[in-house]
Amino acid sequence: MSYQRQLIKHCRACGSAVLYRLPDDGDTKERAVCSACHLVHYENPLNVVGTVPYLGQRVLLCKRNIEPRKGKWTLPAGFMELGESTAQGAARETTEEAGANFTVGNLFTVMSVPRVGQVHLYYLAELLNEEFNPGFETQEARMFSEAEIPWDELAFRTVQETLKHYFEDRKSGKFDVHAFNID
Repeated sequence: MSYQRQLIKHCRACGSAVLYRLPDDGDTKERAVCSACHLVHYENPLNVVGTVPYLGQRVLLCKRNIEPRKGKWTLPAGFMELGESTAQGAARETTEEAGANFTVGNLFTVMSVPRVGQVHLYYLAELLNEEFNPGFETQEARMFSEAEIPWDELAFRTVQETLKHYFEDRKSGKFDVHAFNID
């Protein structure tokens, strides 16, 4: 299944109709171009940012209280906002969803998910304690050892892959950055 984009119909600058065509600037990809002011509208993937919050041998997971996949477990993550870095967005999402106290560490996974038009970036985050105050998007925030992870109840494949890499790297004693595609 490939990504089905929502076609742009009107210019965000002047409101006129757009046409999908090659821009006059030599671009080689068809874009939404305003028929009146000629503004070229670029469509880019959304960034999802989050963390792998850990303390000792365990990680923090959040049970989703919103769709999609309400009732499934996930790492704290969400869409990056304008005006923030990827690390700032990951920290904000962790605070909003888990109400955790933590220190953001290094970038850990970067996953391109072309079929949904997204890029997922997860950072390591060392928890300072096990006190959580989850926001409205989370039913429950709980610590899990590797053996306790509810693998069949994880909300997204990106979370599953990130957790697999996390526990593999923890065993080896060396955390690398993992970049890959999710089909």
